Amino acid sequence: MIRLATIPLIVLLAACSDNPQADNAGGSSEIENPFRGVMQDRTSASADEALYVEKCSMCHRQMGMGTVLLGRRVDPAQAMLENREALTAEYIITAARQGIGNMPRISTAEVSDEQMNRIAAYLVATGGGVAE
Repeated sequence: MIRLATIPLIVLLAACSDNPQADNAGGSSEIENPFRGVMQDRTSASADEALYVEKCSMCHRQMGMGTVLLGRRVDPAQAMLENREALTAEYIITAARQGIGNMPRISTAEVSDEQMNRIAAYLVATGGGVAE
């Protein structure tokens, strides 16, 4: 009985291809994800950037949920917080501490005030934000 059940499984697996583009040569409506296999850049060139990478980049660098959602509301070139212009440190801290849109609030237990100030200063400096 087990042998009979494995035959359809073997046939199904044999029909699968390692190259979905080759199977799509006939012009079907299947869409290939252009970001498949892309990994997020987690490098840093300074201590403040390393702090941002540790605490924020999982959502606010390429392919992060915050970047994807912001890309729907602002110019996609400005979706990554590091590229945003005209952000003030006060706005960054308020948005993080109170939450905004789909972003949950970030407590002082997760990111201390000193760390939050460093992250805000880093974002203002990298994005051409507005110093206060």
